[in-house]
Amino acid sequence: MLIAGSCHCGNITFTLDWAPDPEAIPARACTCTFCSKHGGVWTSYPAGSLHVKVKDPAQVSRYAFGTETADFHVCKQCGVVPLVTSVIDEKLYAVVNVNTFENVAPSLLQRSPSTVDGERTHDRLARRKRNWIADVTFA
Repeated sequence: MLIAGSCHCGNITFTLDWAPDPEAIPARACTCTFCSKHGGVWTSYPAGSLHVKVKDPAQVSRYAFGTETADFHVCKQCGVVPLVTSVIDEKLYAVVNVNTFENVAPSLLQRSPSTVDGERTHDRLARRKRNWIADVTFA
């Protein structure tokens, strides 16, 4: 399945290659204050590949907080956060916001709360390395 997603205005778009087609897509609703305020519900497929296109890079801000080990890609035009990236051991990893999907039936999404409160930085990076998308390209 090729999943398309974008911010509201289309400045940031992505395609996530999820093969074979998923029977369900885990959708983790992060309970941190940033994600709660922005409606961040994240998924990743470690065996997949993510291709991101940005029309106007000057209209994208990167926001990092807490451990500052992840960058939230915020569109300055519409305010939507379609993806988060993290550089671990000189490799780029990412998760995408299911609320930005364009061609996925809502019934495929298995939503559940997720919290990382109290997680040590080393453990957080190890979790991302295991679970986030490792094949990420920007155009």
